[in-house]
Amino acid sequence: MSIHTLSQIAFWCAVIPAALFCWNLYYFRRPPVSNVSTPPRMSVLIPARNEENNIGDAIASVLASQHIDFELIVLDDASTDRTAVIIDEYAASDPRVRREPAPTLAPGWAGKAHAAHSLSRLARHNIFCFIDADVRIAPGTLARMHALMLRRNAALVSGFPQEITITQLEWVLLPLIQFLLLSYLPLAGLRHTNLPAFGAGCGQFLMMTREGYETTGGYASVRSTMHDGITLAKLFRKHRLHTEVADLTGLASCRMYNSAGDVWSGLSKNATEGIAAPARIVPFTLLLFCGQVLPWLLLPFTHDRAVLETLASACAASLLPRLLSIPRFRQHWISAVSHPIGVTLLLVLQWSALFRKLRGAPATWKGRAFNVG
Repeated sequence: MSIHTLSQIAFWCAVIPAALFCWNLYYFRRPPVSNVSTPPRMSVLIPARNEENNIGDAIASVLASQHIDFELIVLDDASTDRTAVIIDEYAASDPRVRREPAPTLAPGWAGKAHAAHSLSRLARHNIFCFIDADVRIAPGTLARMHALMLRRNAALVSGFPQEITITQLEWVLLPLIQFLLLSYLPLAGLRHTNLPAFGAGCGQFLMMTREGYETTGGYASVRSTMHDGITLAKLFRKHRLHTEVADLTGLASCRMYNSAGDVWSGLSKNATEGIAAPARIVPFTLLLFCGQVLPWLLLPFTHDRAVLETLASACAASLLPRLLSIPRFRQHWISAVSHPIGVTLLLVLQWSALFRKLRGAPATWKGRAFNVG
């Protein structure tokens, strides 16, 4: 294949995702301000396993919520650190907080799915809001996400928090979450249809109606999932229930991982339910490599003016979404300029996760092993 042909492939594989990213920015917005006169009732549900460094701040951020009548249930999932002690300290001073012990993990369940399902059975109100223990929300976040649910008549709404990145691997990999969502999924399909193919969400923040949860079976229907943001959204859509996504930049934040090893393990554990699924990994690899890496590799090896212009345009198109993300999603500039490296590392991670699955090796997280995806 000639370098001219390769440059054309690289150009279109870069330009089309960049154009879709820009179009999707219209749909991917912060949730509206709530204008209801009576605060809605809500059960805020946090699964926690060995979260002594996170759980206090997570509880405090929820307790600061405004315009919501809520209970906060934290499920202590067999923690061996001070997680339970910290929860009890908050529960002793605020009746809205209570700690519940997790039942023994049942065979066939992923840990988070089991904990979340247990929480759903303890909830008293008809709106469930599942929040990860490493998420911090602003005082108006719960009310605004509930307002989005009402405005869109949605049974499930999911928010994408601002990802706090401190170490180099965090800078390089974690901001790709928004890039992948907005560059490869037409959000118009998510907004205007209930087709499962357009199901998307972030497991860090999921709000849903009790009716929708019970109709679909909720976590019990996807009990082995490690990628609940996507699997629950698709599940709800299979039952013809509408789902929505929102940008929570400025309204919620999350420090997902604290080291390079945690970043790699954490992203690997659910990879085979996403890009690394056997049916998806080859086309996604071709799309990502050809549009985001190939133009940078070819650029130094041609002196043909037309090819140079094509490749330079492809490089510019591949960077455009990342540069727009710096102010929009408060991402680090290092992440943007290292974009080809980030995509390359992402592809290596996805393929290694697939090979792990094919070998029958389990994914591990927080001391548990799971054969998932």
